[in-house]
Amino acid sequence: MSTRTTATRRVAVAAAAALALSLGATACGSDGGKASGSASSAAGAAATASGDGGTGNAPKAKGAVTVFAAASLKETFTELGKKFEAANPGTKVTFNFGGSSALATSINSGAPADVFAAASPATMKTVTDAGGASGAPKTFVKNTLTIAVPKGDPKHIAGLKDLTGSGVKVALCAKEVPCGAAALTALKAAGLNLTPVTLEQDVKGALTKVELGEVDAALVYKTDVQADAAKIDGVDFPEADKAVNDYPIAALAKAPNKDGAAAFVAYIQSPEAKQVLTAAGFQAP
Repeated sequence: MSTRTTATRRVAVAAAAALALSLGATACGSDGGKASGSASSAAGAAATASGDGGTGNAPKAKGAVTVFAAASLKETFTELGKKFEAANPGTKVTFNFGGSSALATSINSGAPADVFAAASPATMKTVTDAGGASGAPKTFVKNTLTIAVPKGDPKHIAGLKDLTGSGVKVALCAKEVPCGAAALTALKAAGLNLTPVTLEQDVKGALTKVELGEVDAALVYKTDVQADAAKIDGVDFPEADKAVNDYPIAALAKAPNKDGAAAFVAYIQSPEAKQVLTAAGFQAP
């Protein structure tokens, strides 16, 4: 092949490449950057769904995620668990709901769990003090007490003082449980002494006593009454403002699924999760 022929072909190839580049640039410009914008939007949406607010830095969630959570979170976390699974295909969230103090004891005793969501900083502290948390816990919501009474309030309970009336049977949570500690704080703020007929190990236990007609009233969280509004009425009282509980959440140091734990904790702090929680009556932190 002659030197002239080779040179001619090189020029032709270069011209074709230049033409292709020019046509590609024109095509990109003609759609106003929609293709690029769509890709960016998809990436941002995927990052948001994973719970990192669109930073793209959230761990990849997969496999089983075991969450130990306060009993008062049962309704909302059950819903959020399904949403988390939908946003993270291949994951399966399993919950253990109960009194925060009992859950903390189980975690410190070696129970396999990835995440702990407690109803008070005090119960979370028992886990962090034992070195059981991975990183600092984050407060994701707050909750306030109310008086749960049967529908129609047959005993005409209007405030805390009415709980001390003759013949009024009241259920409280045990003092070791966050709802019990909060109840004692509220009663102290009101200057009242109250002898309950039963002390329950979690807030759902106290609420059930009202549902079954075994007691006339119980001090529980507003969220529990809202979730059970078909059977229970709530009576607010001003001293509840003195006993607001912060709810912290943390991934656990010995989590079998560390990436799943980190992703779930991030998701619970996402705008989508906060919307579900506040709709259920929880307060923003």
